Amino acid sequence: MCGIVGYVGEKQALSVVVEGLRRLEYRGYDSAGVAVVADGRLDTRKKAGKLANLESLLGTDPLPQSTIGIGHTRWATHGGPTDANAHPHVSEDGKVAVIHNGIIENFAELRAELTAAGVTLSSETDTEVVAHLLAAVLPETDHDLAEAMRRVCRRLSGAFTLVAVHSDIPDVVVGARRNSPLVVGRGQGENFLASDVAAFIAHTRFATELGQDQVVELRRDTVVVTTFDGDPADVTEYEVTWDASAAEKGGYDTFMAKEIAEQPKAVSDTLLGRIGTDGRLKLDEMRLTDAELREVDKVVVIACGTAYHSGMVAKYAIEHWTRIPTEVELASEFRYRDPVVGPRTLVIAISQSGETMDTIMALRFAREQGAKVLAICNTQGSTIPRESDAVVYTYAGPEVAVASTKAFLTQIVACYLVALYVAQVRGNKYGDEIAAVVRELQDMPRKVDLVLDTTEEMKRIADELKDAPSVLFIGRHVGFPVALEGALKLKELAYMHAEGFAAGELKHGPIALLEDGVPVIVVVPSPAGRSVLHEKIISNIQEVRARGARTIVIAEEGDEAVVPYADTIVRIPACPTLLQPLVATVPLQVFAAAMATAKGLDVDQPRNLAKSVTVE
Repeated sequence: MCGIVGYVGEKQALSVVVEGLRRLEYRGYDSAGVAVVADGRLDTRKKAGKLANLESLLGTDPLPQSTIGIGHTRWATHGGPTDANAHPHVSEDGKVAVIHNGIIENFAELRAELTAAGVTLSSETDTEVVAHLLAAVLPETDHDLAEAMRRVCRRLSGAFTLVAVHSDIPDVVVGARRNSPLVVGRGQGENFLASDVAAFIAHTRFATELGQDQVVELRRDTVVVTTFDGDPADVTEYEVTWDASAAEKGGYDTFMAKEIAEQPKAVSDTLLGRIGTDGRLKLDEMRLTDAELREVDKVVVIACGTAYHSGMVAKYAIEHWTRIPTEVELASEFRYRDPVVGPRTLVIAISQSGETMDTIMALRFAREQGAKVLAICNTQGSTIPRESDAVVYTYAGPEVAVASTKAFLTQIVACYLVALYVAQVRGNKYGDEIAAVVRELQDMPRKVDLVLDTTEEMKRIADELKDAPSVLFIGRHVGFPVALEGALKLKELAYMHAEGFAAGELKHGPIALLEDGVPVIVVVPSPAGRSVLHEKIISNIQEVRARGARTIVIAEEGDEAVVPYADTIVRIPACPTLLQPLVATVPLQVFAAAMATAKGLDVDQPRNLAKSVTVE
C-alpha cells in the first residue's frame, strides 16, 4: 500500500526521495509528503492528492538542501486523504518526523494516554502517536533514536512499518518492521530504506529485507539491524536481478500495456531451469522432502484477488495430475472459519508481492496447525517466502501497474510446476507423461505471443462497449476462473459492473440478468479436450443469445461449432484444456485496459486500489 522512502548519503536527499516515491506510485496512494533534516532543523512538506501536487508545493515553498530525508505516499486508513493526515507526522516539539505503513491497532489507547499528558494531536491518524511517543522516550535513551524506536515498537500492536528522523541527530534514519514490508538498499557512501526495491533500484541492486520485529539504523556507511529487544539480528543481503529500466514504460503508453506484452518472456523465465540433466523436474528452494510430499493427503491453496483465481486454476491441475483433494480458500477468510489442516496438509500460499497481509496471517495460522507451506511468489526476500517451508519463484520481473497481468500467468505456470513435481515425487505420472506436459508448457510463450499479435479485435469491442452498464463473463472448468479474472480486471480498471459465472450456474439465477444487448463474454474450452465441456458451453451460448444478449466468444482456432451462436469471435491458439488459461486470459486483460482507456481512466493507477495490500 503506502510507499516509503528513506535516504542518508552524499546526494541531495529530496531528489532521491521524490524519485523513489515516483517509482512507488504504482502501489496506489492519495497523498504524499517529505521531510529533510538540515542545519539542526526538521522541515516537512505534504499535500493531499497525487505526487504532482507535492512537487508543485515544493516549487513554491522549497525545502533546504540536505543529505538525509524521508518520503511517503499514503493510502488512507485512519482519517481521510487530507493535508493534515498526510505523512510525515511531526512531534509536538517539531524534532521528530515519522512515516508509516500499516495499522496500529492500539492507537486509541495510546492517543488517550498522550492527550491526558497534555499533548495536542493535529491529525486523525494512528501514525501521529508514534512521533509523540518517540519524542517522549528519546531523552531516556541518551538520544539514541534506534533505541527509542525499539522501546516504542514494543508498545505497539498491529501491522506497521515505521521510518523516522530527528533534527538533533542529522546523520541517522531509523526504520522498524512488523507484518509490513521494509527493505534496505546498500550503496557506496549512501544507504536507502523503502517499502519496495523499485524505489532505489536506480542507485543500488544490493538489498536486505528486514525480518519480523526488527529495527534498522542507517548511516552513510553503516547498516545496523537489531530485534525489538535490542539483540543483533541475522540478515541476508541479495542482489536484485533486474535494473531500473525494467520498471520504466519502455515506449508503451501504460505500464499495464508493457506488462501484458512482457507475458511471453515472463512465462518463459518462470519455466527456465526447471528440468534437470536427468530429465526430471526440479524446483528452486524446494525444502520439502520427497517423504513429506508423499505423506500429503490434502492441499489447500490460500490467496487473494487475482492470485486466488490462479489458485482456482491450480485446483484443476493438482487434482488431475496428483489425485490429491484440493481446496482453494480466500486468505482473508481462511483462519476465521476454523479450517481443518494438519501435518499432512500442504498449504500453497500465492502472492505476487510476498507481503499480502491476509495471506501472511493465513500462512502463519496454517503453520501453527502443523501444516507444511509452499509459497508461490514473485518477490525475492519478501515475508511469505521467508516464512514458508518451500518457495517457487515466478520470475515475472517488476509489475508496476496495479491491475495484475503477468503475475497471474506466471502464478498459474508455477502452480502447474508444483502439481507436476508432486506427481513426479508420488509416482502419479510417468516421466514421459510429465515431459510431454512440460513440452506443452514450454510452447506456451509462443502461443501467448500469437494472442498478443491479434488484440485489435478486443480493443475495437471495448470501444463499442464503453458505455455498457454491465458485462458478464462465463466459462466452464478452468474457463470459470478465467471468467472471474476477466470480470475482476474490468471492475478494477473501468469501474463498471462485471460478473464472472460458472456457465452451468446461469440457469440457477444469473440468467435473470440477461436482456437485449447485454454483453456476455464466453470462454470456450478446447473441442479437442473433454468434448462434453465444449458441448455444454455451446448450449450455454445458445441460452444466452436466445435472451437477446450479445455474445463475444473466446474460442480456439478451428473451432467452427461456435460460429453460428457468436456475435463476435476472438480466436486463440489451440492448446490442452488445463493450459488454456495462459492464452484465454490475455484478450480479457487487453479488453479491460482498452475499456479504461476508452473511458478516459488511469489504467495503471485505478482509484481506491493499492498494488500490495499490507493490512488486513
